[in-house]
Amino acid sequence: MEETLRDKAQPMSEQERIREGVPEIIAWYRENRRELPWRENVTAYTIWISEIMLQQTRIEAVLPYYRRFLEELPDIAALAAVEDDRLLKLWEGLGYYSRARNLKKAAQMVMEKNGGDLPRTAEELKKLPGIGEYTAGAIASIACGESTPAVDGNVMRVITRLLACGDDIDEPKTKRKITEMLQGCYPKGEEAGLLTEGLMELGEVLCLPNGAPQCELCPLRTLCLAHQEGRETEYPVRQGKKERRCERRTVFLLRCGERIALRKRPEKGLLAGLWEFPNCEGWPEEADAERQAEKWGLKPAGIAACGEARHVFTHVEWQMKGYEVLCREAADGFIWMTPEEMRKSCPVPTAFRFYMK
Repeated sequence: MEETLRDKAQPMSEQERIREGVPEIIAWYRENRRELPWRENVTAYTIWISEIMLQQTRIEAVLPYYRRFLEELPDIAALAAVEDDRLLKLWEGLGYYSRARNLKKAAQMVMEKNGGDLPRTAEELKKLPGIGEYTAGAIASIACGESTPAVDGNVMRVITRLLACGDDIDEPKTKRKITEMLQGCYPKGEEAGLLTEGLMELGEVLCLPNGAPQCELCPLRTLCLAHQEGRETEYPVRQGKKERRCERRTVFLLRCGERIALRKRPEKGLLAGLWEFPNCEGWPEEADAERQAEKWGLKPAGIAACGEARHVFTHVEWQMKGYEVLCREAADGFIWMTPEEMRKSCPVPTAFRFYMK
């Protein structure tokens, strides 16, 4: 039976195989889609916010942030006018804070140049800060019905398995190839959005990246070459994934009475413009850590280790050790706050969550 399926499938071109799958994906999505808040009130704004939040973040983690964000910033005008610290506080815990800054920059551009209305085509959307090809395609197809694909990791996985495509998905030409093939058979109007959402949904709930994909439930199982060959987990192919760089850092909880010291990070670079606990490179011994505090103009009255933590960014991993330093008086160069004040008003990155406790 397997050989018969394979023999019948071989004459079909890659584009034809995708085209055959389009109505199956749409029909499956209509019947099986999950109830998510950005699917309740579909506008270009709500899709934009959800797609930016969902970049490199799980749906379950995004849900409370999305609801809180939309309650406080329900439209582009509100987003364009929000204070930076308040915006970053709303974003606190999602990470990749440049996403939030680009949202505000784009909102201000839309207010100035487009009367507060987001563009309705992918080409125009891509001119806004923080909106790349994928996000533009998602907004344009889902909210505006444009016949344009949105190709992310989920879509790449579904399509490379469908075609048993061994091209390296980290190569830009592979994404271009898949985008062009999808573009050649994309519907328009409501079905454009249904196909975009259906492809994403397949990759998120059935065509899984880790563990066994749930092929018995997949609408593409009779078309999927990887499934026919029993090689689902061999796709997608990644040839040369870069190793993550590790950095050792020491975090200082400088305590003066009930108040803790914070400082603002530079406006460019990792975690740009966010508040942090003072820290330095390396793992100094206790005596050296005390000297570091003195360099900051502090007079330590006591010092003690306060635990180890680890935080993984995209290309770097922080391996952290902490010291709590009791200070006789506050020093300039920091802002001193109680933990309660900190939680209410200062966006402290997730990297320091262990020490926030």
